[in-house]
Amino acid sequence: MTLSPRPRTLRAAALITGLGLALSACSGGGDGGDSTLTAPGPEVLEGLDEAVQVEFWHSMDATNGQVLDGLIEDFNAQNEGRIEVTGSFQGDYDTALANHRAAIQQGDTAELIMIFDLGTQFMIDSGQTVPAQSFVDADGYDTGSIEGALLNYFTVDGELRSFPFNNSTPLMYINRDAFEEAGLDPDSPPTDLAEIREAAEELTVRDDDGTVVQYGFGAATYGWFVEQFMARAGVPYCDNANGRSGRATEVLFDDPKVVETVEWWEEMIDDELAVQIGRNTDDAQAAFTSGRAAMTLESTGSLGGFIERSDFEVGAGYFPLVGEGDPGGSIIGGASLWINGEGHSEQEVRASWEFVQYLLTPESQSIWHAGTGYLSVNTEGYDGPEAQERAEEFPQFSVAAAQLADSEINENTAGCMMGVMSEARATAEEGWETALTSDTPAADAMSDAADRLDTPIEEYNASVEE
Repeated sequence: MTLSPRPRTLRAAALITGLGLALSACSGGGDGGDSTLTAPGPEVLEGLDEAVQVEFWHSMDATNGQVLDGLIEDFNAQNEGRIEVTGSFQGDYDTALANHRAAIQQGDTAELIMIFDLGTQFMIDSGQTVPAQSFVDADGYDTGSIEGALLNYFTVDGELRSFPFNNSTPLMYINRDAFEEAGLDPDSPPTDLAEIREAAEELTVRDDDGTVVQYGFGAATYGWFVEQFMARAGVPYCDNANGRSGRATEVLFDDPKVVETVEWWEEMIDDELAVQIGRNTDDAQAAFTSGRAAMTLESTGSLGGFIERSDFEVGAGYFPLVGEGDPGGSIIGGASLWINGEGHSEQEVRASWEFVQYLLTPESQSIWHAGTGYLSVNTEGYDGPEAQERAEEFPQFSVAAAQLADSEINENTAGCMMGVMSEARATAEEGWETALTSDTPAADAMSDAADRLDTPIEEYNASVEE
């Protein structure tokens, strides 16, 4: 079982920047450009001569695509003659966003589209969609059972902008067998960087000639983890309250907490307690499942694959704090659902909302979570029979839900809202990697990386000014 590939290259970064520069030609642009589009009521679907057609662009393939297709088929069967949804796979997240941009320029967008988290600011700026809050307000839709951390992320300027759907959060994974062999308690995994180092000292195994055969720790230098460490430490990723009180003008990943993390990482590698992996998440996953690293960091979406590919018992714990006493929090990943309003009839907009409501029901979310490993965005979905069966078989999945439930809900855990977030993530990785592979001090490497984003941020913001 695998989740759709995450954007990992500068291709996504260049895409987001290009999208911003093209916005003025696509729409009115500016802050909250879609605020004039509102949700129609259920009466627009009365007295139909034929079923309303809804094209749904998404990035789910393989097992995830099959589960989604099943949900679409069930919805269509329940709404025969009224609404017919057609799923259309658009490639990975950044490819889907590129396709959406082209569709905007051609005036031919799909009724419903799945967009990854880093595209949120662009989607707001594009002025094409009906804000999710409009549907919530018009119908009195109860969001009480939707995971609070997810609502927090997709709420901008006090309005829910899109509907969370295929979302995940990173965890720390451990080799339970290695923990037991080292005399450590696998039911109490490390909670911060200092504890990881202490455990790694016991978990690192060398052969007779001193060569390390099992490292205590090993994870990719993935930019998403920078966002996560900052949220766990309770510090913002970008200025203006993480871009929530005004447009972000600079990134802050040269914060002392990030520098401390990069320095810790460098010392772990130098002391042969951590294997140096680099930015490739596939290599990090392989290091863990092969037993080369006894602890790693990865998305909840990797748990199923870890269990299937490992010949040891896999355990899971909360993503670590930088230091003991940090407030904690979680940044989510994945994508959300946006309903296009510009160029679409009231019937198409309403039909799309009917389908989204179906996807967010506890029944649908139980099937979705159990079949894919994504979070149940409706927390009541965890009580469904499919989700319960999965929890009994793989109790590790409960850790992700518990971590989100324990997360502080504030601007720092909401994540940075910025038009060049994809480029920011890649640049953070570059700074991190520079510190690990050169003589450049961590503070200088991360500061230089942050400075390199000043121009892209300025250019994007200028492109969407009214």
